[in-house]
Amino acid sequence: MNWRAIIHVLSLVSLTVVKALPRSYQDIEEKNSIGQHFSQLQENNFKAIAMIMFAQYVQGGTFGKAVQMAEDVTALAKRCAAAARDNPHCLQPLDRIFLDTICQEENLPRFTDCCAKKDPERNDCFLSLKNSSRGFISPFERLNAEAACKNHSQHQRPLTGYFIYEVSRRHPFLYAPTILSVALRYEEMMKDCCGSAEEPTHNPEECFRRQAPKVMKPVKEEGLRQEHTCGILEKFGEGTLKALKLAQISQKFPKADFVTVNKLVMDIADMHQDCCRGDTLDCMHDRKEILHYVCTNQDILSSKIKKCCEKPLLQRSECIVNAENDDKPADLSPHVREFIEDKGICERFSREKDTHLARFLYEYSRRHPEFSAQMLLRIGKGYEDLLKECCKTGAPGDCCSRGEEELKKHISETESVMKTSCDLYKEKGDYYFQNELLMSFTKKMPQLTSAELIKFTKQMTTIGSKCCQLSPDKLLPCAEENLDLVLGEICRRHLTNPINPGVCHCCSSSYALRRPCMGKLETDDSYVPLSLTPGLFTFHEDLCTTEEDKLQHKKQEMLINLIKYKPQITQEQLASVTAAFTAMREQCCKEENREACFAKEGPELIKRSEKMLSA
Repeated sequence: MNWRAIIHVLSLVSLTVVKALPRSYQDIEEKNSIGQHFSQLQENNFKAIAMIMFAQYVQGGTFGKAVQMAEDVTALAKRCAAAARDNPHCLQPLDRIFLDTICQEENLPRFTDCCAKKDPERNDCFLSLKNSSRGFISPFERLNAEAACKNHSQHQRPLTGYFIYEVSRRHPFLYAPTILSVALRYEEMMKDCCGSAEEPTHNPEECFRRQAPKVMKPVKEEGLRQEHTCGILEKFGEGTLKALKLAQISQKFPKADFVTVNKLVMDIADMHQDCCRGDTLDCMHDRKEILHYVCTNQDILSSKIKKCCEKPLLQRSECIVNAENDDKPADLSPHVREFIEDKGICERFSREKDTHLARFLYEYSRRHPEFSAQMLLRIGKGYEDLLKECCKTGAPGDCCSRGEEELKKHISETESVMKTSCDLYKEKGDYYFQNELLMSFTKKMPQLTSAELIKFTKQMTTIGSKCCQLSPDKLLPCAEENLDLVLGEICRRHLTNPINPGVCHCCSSSYALRRPCMGKLETDDSYVPLSLTPGLFTFHEDLCTTEEDKLQHKKQEMLINLIKYKPQITQEQLASVTAAFTAMREQCCKEENREACFAKEGPELIKRSEKMLSA
C-alpha cells in the first residue's frame, strides 16, 4: 500500500474528500455503492478512510492486518467503479462490505458472536465492542528521535500510515477528518524535527518533546467531546441532545430566527446519529453540509465566524465551536413575559407542546449567554413542569408567577455554588483545592481507584484554574460545561464497571440535573471500609524527595487510603493525622539512615493515628 502517496493526499482532503462525499444511502441507494464512493473519493482518499475504519473496528488487529483489509476493500471498490456495477457485492451498503471483510478474516475470535448476527444488529454489536478506555491499548511509546528521523528520511517504514492506524485504534469513535488533520500535523512535526538534522544546534529530541503534545491535543480534546456527545445520545436519547444543541446554538447565534436555529439543531442531531453509529462517510458528509450552510449564511447567523469560514475545512468546525457568541439584537427584550402572562399559553402547550417548549428554550437561551447550557435545560424542564401544574388550575397566570420565584431561587443557588467553589480555589490553590475535592469524591465514590480519583479531581482543579479567573458572565458556562465533560467520563466509567447506587442514580435519571445530583451525594454508606493491613500505609525514604509533584502524589494516595479506611473521618481528625505524618516525615528526612527511621516510626504513627481516629 502506497502510504507515502497518502501523505501527499492528506493535504488535499479538505478540498477533495468532503466535497466528494455522497448523501446517505438511506436517501439514495446508488450513491452508497462502493463504486460510487470510490469514484468520488479517489483511490488514496478511499484507502486512508478504509484504514481508519478498520483500525477503529478491529482495535486489537495488527497494522499489517488493517493494511490488508483496506487494500482488499479498495481493490473491490476499484473493480466496482470500473465495470462491475451489476455485481451483487458492488450494490451492498458500504458498512456491510466493511463488516463482511472483517468477518471473513481468521484469528479474530473476539468478533465471532457479532459476525453471527444480521445487519443492522451486527453493526450495533461491533460498535458495542469499541473500547476507548485508557489502558485497553498500551499508550503511545515515546518517540526515539534518532530512529524516527532515520525512518522518516529513508522512508523504510510508512510512518504516517502507521500513525493513522495507531491513533484510530486508540480512539475508535474519533471523527475521521480529525485523525487526518492530526496526521498532517504529525507529518509537519517529522519534517520540522528531522529536516534540519545537519545543523549543529538542532536537537530532534527536544523538538519532539516540545511539539508532540501539540500534535496530539486535538485527538484528546475532540475525542472526549465526541465520546461525551455520543454518551448523552445513547443514555438520554435524541430529545435531550436536541434540547442541548438548541440551547447552545441559540446562545451562539442570538440573531438567528427560531426556524433557522431549529434547522441547525435537526441537522446537527442527525450528524451525531451517524457519527456515533460509526458511519464514517455519512458523518463526514453531514458535517461538511452543516459547515457549508453556516458559512454561506453568516449574514443571518453571526458576525463572529468570518475568520473561521476562511480557514481550511478541517479547521473550520473547531473554530466555529470556539468562536464568541454573537451580540444580542439591540431590540431584544430582556424578558420572555409572553411565556408566563399570555392567556393562551395553556392552549398552546396542550396543542403543540414540543414546539412551545422549544420556542421557550430558544428565547430564553438567546437572552442569557451568561448561563450554562445545562442550566438552561434545567430552566426549560422547570418551565415544562410549571405548565403541567398551572394549566390544571383555573388561574395559570397567578400560578406561573409563583414559578418565577422558584426560577430565581435556582439561578441564585447555582451561581452561589460556583462562586463558593471559586472562592475556595483562589484561597487554597491547585494542590490543596484538589485535596478538598479528593476528600469529597473519595467519600462519594470510594469504589474508584486512587489513580481514577486523582485523575478526575485533577481535571476539576484544571477547570477551576481556567474558569475562576473569568468575568462573572463567563464563569458559569465555562465551569459547568467543562465539569459536565468530567462527570460524563465518570458516568461512562460507571457503565463499564458500576460504582455505587448513588452514582447510578445521578448518571441515569436526568442529564440536566447530573451536576447538582453529584454535588448532593454524600458518603456512600454501602461501602465496606478498607481493613488496616500492613500494606495499606507504608513509609519509605522516597517521601524525602525534593520533587514536589512526586511528593504531592504520594500524599494524595495516602489521603485516599485514609478516607477509604475511615470514611467518616472529621476535619479535626484529618488535621491531627496530617500533622503527625508531617512531623514524622521531617524527623526521618533529617536522619542519616532514613529508611531505618521510617521502618521504626511508621508503625508508631499508625498506632497513634488509630487512637486519634477512634476518639
